[in-house]
Amino acid sequence: MDLVLQLLFTGIGIGAVYALVALGFVLIFRATNVVNFAQGEFSMVAAYLMVVFSVDLGWPYWLSFLIALAGMALFGVIFNLGVYYPLRHRTYLPVIIATIGASILLSNSVLAIYGPQPQVLQGWFETPGIQLGPVYLDSQYLLIIGVTILLVLFNFWFFEKTLLGKKLQATSQDKEMASLLGISVSTMIMITFIYSAVLGGLAGILVAPVLFVSIQMGSTIALKAFAATIIGGFGDVAGAIVGGLALGVIETFGAAYISVPYKDGFAFLVLIAFLVFRPQGIFGERVAEKA
Repeated sequence: MDLVLQLLFTGIGIGAVYALVALGFVLIFRATNVVNFAQGEFSMVAAYLMVVFSVDLGWPYWLSFLIALAGMALFGVIFNLGVYYPLRHRTYLPVIIATIGASILLSNSVLAIYGPQPQVLQGWFETPGIQLGPVYLDSQYLLIIGVTILLVLFNFWFFEKTLLGKKLQATSQDKEMASLLGISVSTMIMITFIYSAVLGGLAGILVAPVLFVSIQMGSTIALKAFAATIIGGFGDVAGAIVGGLALGVIETFGAAYISVPYKDGFAFLVLIAFLVFRPQGIFGERVAEKA
């Protein structure tokens, strides 16, 4: 039982990272009807920005954190203007290919600058963790879970209680009608890209002390987060959160009780099962079309 509680805590911590990146997937998909396959690279770029500011330049950790998030917000603007905006009137396929191309460009650019050697980033707290009965609570996992809970509450408040949040929802539901109501669709999409870039960057910064900062971390997180969005129900915010947490727990228990080398495969086995038996996901609704 002690091991189960320990694995559950670790799985929720890892799943929270997947949930944050999955949330970025969902927000961009709802705003543009396009899957941004560079979302994982947002996490990788933010982690390397933290390495530059806090390790290479020796700036205070909190200052490096704020500057890295500000840099990701600017990166979201650049990504929107450089990748999505020129293709906004095309079909979804050219935009998806453009995001894949941007993902490859970002990975190779960081590889050219830093090389293949993984980087180490220290955690926010000097205390490694606390012992609570039989369960050891790692301080970084506690931070990840706490930040995820706060962001879930913030998202609910922002999208349900604020005018800007309602404008973003209106844009995601019907761009033409939103435009007729006086909402600047391009501005709403810009805000969505900024927010998703910050979310992805935050996930990368939070998980960087747990994992090594490497070129591959972005693609690994993105694949798991993409699977989480499908499991939860593509386009559903709650589904992204639940799917990410569930995937983290399944992956952790699978590694502990079945096989560590194949732990990444468990997530995709679950994904295949959902695609076969419930393709609309946990919270998704089956849509019927008349022929």
